[in-house]
Amino acid sequence: MTGFVLLPVAIFGLISLKAFGKIRPIFRERGIINAEVTGRLTETLGGVRVIKGFNAEAQEIRIFEAGVNRLFLNVKQSLVTTSMVTSAATLLLGFASAGIMGIGGYLIMNEELTFGDFLAFTLYLGFLIAPIVQMSNIGSQFTEAFAGLDRTEEILNMPLEDEGGTRTLKLDAIDGHVVFDKVSFAYEAGKEVVKEISFNAPAGSVTALVGTSGSGKTTIAGLAASFLNPDSGLITVDGHDLQTISLRSYRSQLGVVLQDDFLFEGTIRQNILFPRPEATEEQLMQAVQAAHVQEFTNRFEDGLDTLIGERGVKLSGGQRQRIAIARAILADPRILILDEATSNLDTESESLIQASLKNLMQGRTTFVIAHRLSTIRQADQILVIEQGHIAEQGRHEELLAKQGRYYQLYTYQARI
Repeated sequence: MTGFVLLPVAIFGLISLKAFGKIRPIFRERGIINAEVTGRLTETLGGVRVIKGFNAEAQEIRIFEAGVNRLFLNVKQSLVTTSMVTSAATLLLGFASAGIMGIGGYLIMNEELTFGDFLAFTLYLGFLIAPIVQMSNIGSQFTEAFAGLDRTEEILNMPLEDEGGTRTLKLDAIDGHVVFDKVSFAYEAGKEVVKEISFNAPAGSVTALVGTSGSGKTTIAGLAASFLNPDSGLITVDGHDLQTISLRSYRSQLGVVLQDDFLFEGTIRQNILFPRPEATEEQLMQAVQAAHVQEFTNRFEDGLDTLIGERGVKLSGGQRQRIAIARAILADPRILILDEATSNLDTESESLIQASLKNLMQGRTTFVIAHRLSTIRQADQILVIEQGHIAEQGRHEELLAKQGRYYQLYTYQARI
């Protein structure tokens, strides 16, 4: 009778291994679908004004419905497979019970087994079967958990930026002398965005990058900020290869103001204090005044403690950018990167911010990306970037005198 019981249990074990092996990829896919659906939903809620402005509600509903339907089909597939395992367990154990009753009854009738022994065996059989049935019920939960662990393991196994043992040099302080030596970079193999760029940015100088959209200006700034690593060539900071410098020590002396700078949900004060939470109230107010943030916070009931909502949704574009500039001023960096830092400001605000930025850039190595050429007249050098190359290089007056590409861009904007 024991042998008869072990046979269906072994068959059930094989079925379970096959079934749970099939379910695991389904659960792994569910995590991916969940991420896509919730990510799209978050984007939709964040861009609800754009959706309403273009009357695209129906389109977004269709996209969301398609994602939810994929999720439903995935859940349905996993439930069907799990149900099959549970049904198989019940069926096989039912066969085992029926067989035991038949064999036990036959032995009792032949007086080879007493009724008490049969009752005891049946009781022991119940103790054996109960955990097996429970295993079939919780097996899917274990499989889902392991699929989640697979996704977590993928993230944990991603290499860190500092990993590899190459970025070991720690700099307590830097002067900010940056040199690009035949630097090339491509986002996709064979399609170089930056092509053997070479230039020298002395400590405390201002280097302006101008050119048409897509020419590679932001990529050069990203390379200088170590957000990207060059495919070939060398970038040095104070004579040290940037790829050997610890990112923590380098970025602690780096400040960035982007065109669409990111603000965190919270108060204006918290966003400005982000790079230096330990800064004093006096240092905070100096940054606020330098960026002319107080001009609009004074109108708010809570002042600097005003909540700005997710990504600063309660503020105008110019107000958000002034907070970003104040944040960079408070960081007191040695290397400063300004990517269209005044693009969202009106003429009056821009003139105020330009004065603040002029003070901020003093003594700091600064890279300025600007489409408004009037904002970079005082730069120590201007690099005109065209299709990943430096087409022209020099000061404002020198480039105008050449009457080349910079002259064309400048005169075209002057006519506008």
